[in-house]
Amino acid sequence: MKEKVLRALRDEDDYVSGQALCEKLGVSRTAVWKAIQSLREDGYVIEAVPNKGYRITGCPDTIAAEEVASRLRTKWMGKKLYYFSTIDSTNQYAKKLGEEQAPDGTIVIADEQTAGKGRSGRHWVTPPKSAIAFTILVRPKLPPSRISMVTLVKGLAVCNAIRQLYSLPAGIKWPNDVVIHGRKICGILTEMSAEVDGVHYVVIGTGINANLTSFPEEIRKIATSLELELGHPVDRAQVLCRVIELFEQYYDLFEKRGDLTDLQEMYNKELLNLNQKVRVLDPKGAYTGTALGIDPEGELLVKRDDDGKTVKVWSGEVSVRGIYGYV
Repeated sequence: MKEKVLRALRDEDDYVSGQALCEKLGVSRTAVWKAIQSLREDGYVIEAVPNKGYRITGCPDTIAAEEVASRLRTKWMGKKLYYFSTIDSTNQYAKKLGEEQAPDGTIVIADEQTAGKGRSGRHWVTPPKSAIAFTILVRPKLPPSRISMVTLVKGLAVCNAIRQLYSLPAGIKWPNDVVIHGRKICGILTEMSAEVDGVHYVVIGTGINANLTSFPEEIRKIATSLELELGHPVDRAQVLCRVIELFEQYYDLFEKRGDLTDLQEMYNKELLNLNQKVRVLDPKGAYTGTALGIDPEGELLVKRDDDGKTVKVWSGEVSVRGIYGYV
């Protein structure tokens, strides 16, 4: 009920009468009043004026399910939302939901993760009420070999959401690190449950450094946050909703094609490695070259310095670094 009242209030630019809310939601005035009171207890500032109605004039910094649901404008993604103030890992919970046949597009959100993880098992810091941690569960009708590209799709969504909302110079360090001024602002981890001939589900976990103001010593030189870059806190729910909305758009294009053909040009435009010297840390032997962008499969094309050949780099076991730093 709280989510429905929030959405109804947000759909109007002016006051909404109690009677209009009752009629729109098909509930009693008592139910509306109780929802309004509950929202006020949650920190929402809702003005009530006789003969005019209700209007939201202030919101708490929250990414709770009702706040996100009331602001999210998607066709199918996020119709089922789970929110936790604290959880060990949104990916772990999403995988549990996947085994329980949760629907395509289910999202798990947390204000704090105690055991979040990134690529190669690295720990991902998610302090309470300052970062954005969430996982999207999808059930793509694609073979397992196609799924690694989903991570690039999510990275593109995060990058463009930040650009659209704040005009910050966000870019992508291949394959999916979102970077601002040479420092990482987002981590993405994709995990899959599949058999040889089909995918059961995929979970795409994302951690965005929103309102963090400090980092542990070991990552301080390579990490940043939206608040540090802007000089003020951001509306975390707004960021989260915009990322989900863009991811839905991009994911639909990816699933329809089964590759990144429709997103390749957009991705390469945001690729910080494009036409830059890179060092490819391949287990078979490291080498340097010039990054030429991705192909429709999401592989990075690199023109090697030693022999001038253009090779395809797959993100599974290979890392790419800039010659003089992280990017």
